[in-house]
Amino acid sequence: MVRIFCLIIGYVFGLFQTSYIIGKKNGIDIREHGSGNAGTTNMMRTLGRKAGLLTFAGDCLKCIFGVLLVQILFGKSHGDILPLLKFYAAAGVILGHNFPFYLKFRGGKGIAATAGLVLTFNPIMTVLGVITFFGTFFLTHYVSLGSLLVYVGILIELPLLGQNGYFAMSQPHLNEMYGVALFLAVLAFWKHRENIRRLLSGTERKTYLSKKNPEI
Repeated sequence: MVRIFCLIIGYVFGLFQTSYIIGKKNGIDIREHGSGNAGTTNMMRTLGRKAGLLTFAGDCLKCIFGVLLVQILFGKSHGDILPLLKFYAAAGVILGHNFPFYLKFRGGKGIAATAGLVLTFNPIMTVLGVITFFGTFFLTHYVSLGSLLVYVGILIELPLLGQNGYFAMSQPHLNEMYGVALFLAVLAFWKHRENIRRLLSGTERKTYLSKKNPEI
């Protein structure tokens, strides 16, 4: 039951659609512009760097706050499985972000929210995630590729850390956490399926940290 509570808590936080709110304040529905995705990259391309950075910050923070609330609520009573519960909370945030019920389940892809998970979960994963994403981005300028490689990294790093005692949980609970991470990775790859096709065909659009990105 506690796992369901964590998912619900996360989902509620995930419903805070930063890009949609910023877009509405600028007179648009971001989902009707650019790629149609309610996320950081589309905001940056459509409304500029400031809007994109605000979107990233909002989506990242909502995951951080959701995970921290779960830690406050269940840290003492369920301390032996807290890392697992934090993963459930993050999964809820990502599901709320990707599939907000009040926007007909049309949200984003959950990458900025995933960044919030990585930032609150483990310092080693944080450092490796930052290196993976920005290393890939500055070499290729493909946001999608950097995002997907972060998830590949999570699937490698999490078992390595877990099997070496970093999370202090029993093996069944570790396996459950690995399962939640795998689900999130599969979801991320599914949400990026069109990006993957374009990457393979060499037609994926590049993104630059400039005020004006080239048009499609």
